[in-house]
Amino acid sequence: MAELVFFSGTMDCGKSTLALQMDYNHRARGRGGVRFSCNDRAGDSTISSRLGLQTDAVEVGDETDFWDEVVIRRTSGLRVDYLICDEAQFYSPVQVEQLARLVDEMDVDVFAFGITSDFRTRLFPGSQRLIELADKVQVLQVEALCWCGRRATQNARTLNGIMVVEGEQVMVGDVAPAAGDADSADRADAGVVGYETLCRRHYMRRVTAHGANLMAGGAQPLPFDIDACLWPGAGQPGTQR
Repeated sequence: MAELVFFSGTMDCGKSTLALQMDYNHRARGRGGVRFSCNDRAGDSTISSRLGLQTDAVEVGDETDFWDEVVIRRTSGLRVDYLICDEAQFYSPVQVEQLARLVDEMDVDVFAFGITSDFRTRLFPGSQRLIELADKVQVLQVEALCWCGRRATQNARTLNGIMVVEGEQVMVGDVAPAAGDADSADRADAGVVGYETLCRRHYMRRVTAHGANLMAGGAQPLPFDIDACLWPGAGQPGTQR
């Protein structure tokens, strides 16, 4: 019986690594599949893992119809037993419904991978529809960590090292370097959009690794030493609070 399975978690929990591993395992057993991705940090038509693994994929755009993608391949004589759908949070609800239809009517296994909520802690439309329709929703067991060492549960967006809570829902960037990294200052000065996983406490306090490092003067602070009202940047014009 084919299934629609949604593997979810925060950034840095190994979703793309698992996607590539599952694709390898199924191909090794003689099954045919298609890899899809959307807005991968390594570029279009790619699935990449932060461990260094990378392979080609079909880029999903607004016009992509998964039903048509499978029909075209099958009528051309290609075998399609399963789909690997990475960065599925960026898919539209209609595209998720197409995936569910493929499972039910063509007996195609669909393995979707993505984060559930954005930098504002709101569900992505694609993730919400997957949660509503999936046969299984599996939270990955590899825990991403906040800079304080707690389990990270939130995805934060940063600009110049400062956490922001307003802006476009989709803005491609990579995980920001940890406090103390050699290039963290250069990235901050350049105004590079970054992402960081935080525990709920430090997400609510708006304290990133960069801000915590500034507060501590370069030393690693204890989690309870950081006051969100006093850290550098708080209260300044343009600061998101």
